Amino acid sequence: MSPREQYVAFITILFKEIRRYTRIWAQTLLPSAITMSLYFVIFGSLIGSRIGDMGGFDYMQFVVPGLIMMAIVTNSYSNVVSSFYGSKFNHSVEELLVSPTPNYVILMGYVLGGVSRGVLVAMIVTGVSMFFTELHIYNAFVVVAIILLTAMLFSLVGFINAIYANSFDDISIVPTFVLTPLTYLGGVFYSMDLLSEFWSNVSRLNPLVYVVNAFRYGMLGVSDVSLPFAFGMIALFTVAAFTYCMYLLNSGKRLRQ
Repeated sequence: MSPREQYVAFITILFKEIRRYTRIWAQTLLPSAITMSLYFVIFGSLIGSRIGDMGGFDYMQFVVPGLIMMAIVTNSYSNVVSSFYGSKFNHSVEELLVSPTPNYVILMGYVLGGVSRGVLVAMIVTGVSMFFTELHIYNAFVVVAIILLTAMLFSLVGFINAIYANSFDDISIVPTFVLTPLTYLGGVFYSMDLLSEFWSNVSRLNPLVYVVNAFRYGMLGVSDVSLPFAFGMIALFTVAAFTYCMYLLNSGKRLRQ
């Protein structure tokens, strides 16, 4: 395919993905605003008022970056896993695979669709959070970079899960048994300084720790981990996930029946 034809194929997949979740916005975008509002009320206003400061900031300000990241992770992942598995289930993905469209174009079309939903939800949740606390961006470059990297990473994870899933029940396994525990143990609601040395070291095996802390640095200027190291780890996970996705697409494993 010529570069122009590849561009047309990419834009077609991307716009299809965007239309898919915006058409049912009440199911894809609104729930995040409602869920995060409940988190802000319960953990921020009610519990936070009794906890006091955390990391030198009001508890509500401290948890907001983590809650925004939680929304990005959940939505970017779920958008790709549900969409690509749906294409695999109804066999429409086979038309893409036999077409001259390069596999990386197919992958990036789905992934950037997930990224767009993650970014849109981040904007919605940020807007909701302004009703509960004041937000000040410490480093805009870090904020934007972490949002994009995180959305891309978990869109790729969703793509991998969609390839391996054999039923619609399988696409809920990773969010339930992997993403949710990693999120709650990733420093969203607490500082790693509160942990013992052993559990602090164990937490560093959790990729969400680097995502949450890097984003918190961008928002508040504080982090429990080194910012360059956090960027490096997120980039490493993203490259590894992208490479594995390309391997699965090129090999056709679990795609060509």
